[in-house]
Amino acid sequence: MEIRRAGRAGHAVGAVVAAALLAGAAAGCGTGEEPRAGSGAGAGAGAGEVRTSPIAGRLAELPARVDGAKVVVGDPAAPRTAQVLVDPRCGYCARFEGAGGEVLLELAAEGKVKVEYLLASFLDRGGVSGSVRAVNALRASVEAGKFAEFQAAVFASQPKAKFTDGHLLAIAAEVPGLRGEAFDRAVAEQTYKGWAGEAEKAFEATGAQGTPMVLVDGRPVGSKGGAMFDAAAFARALEAVGIGGGAA
Repeated sequence: MEIRRAGRAGHAVGAVVAAALLAGAAAGCGTGEEPRAGSGAGAGAGAGEVRTSPIAGRLAELPARVDGAKVVVGDPAAPRTAQVLVDPRCGYCARFEGAGGEVLLELAAEGKVKVEYLLASFLDRGGVSGSVRAVNALRASVEAGKFAEFQAAVFASQPKAKFTDGHLLAIAAEVPGLRGEAFDRAVAEQTYKGWAGEAEKAFEATGAQGTPMVLVDGRPVGSKGGAMFDAAAFARALEAVGIGGGAA
């Protein structure tokens, strides 16, 4: 699915996305929020606390590549595409990644869908959340072939305050094969800070007013009734749009 840019079609998609988010505004981090450390619904990990995904083994096998301002996970030939909009410091995004996000990645591992991540950083206005630093580290993990596993660990280890380089490196240390001179330098020097800005602009171009959001064929999936935060409910929502279940 291509990111909708300016133009009539883009505005139409943006309106659909915005309306869907407003309908479930109580369950998301909005772009209009006053940014502050510790914002969001997730309990947050303690200072320096690191957690990994329960499906880390499967995630380690998932390929990822950069496509413009997106990171695409899964088989490029997968029959369906889901676009995931998340900000690393959004607590609701952490809840999604631990439920619906795992469902999506399991389906990607089965070759049923490829997942396009748009990594927003709107919560980092004024550097208050460390989202840009997290997006920079996530981009660096693609070069090491470890994005899916690291991405899940970053959300599982979301701090109560802001992401720091030290915390991100501690998370990376729990992902076999990720730490090394190139990755550590990219984190310390924010090699991909410019790319993080491009990703944020691409997120804004969708018309979304907050995160998390999953789009299939340009329309939100699982945004009603908290389905994104319940693995079984989100799996059913995906099946309703032809992803998963008996879909090949």
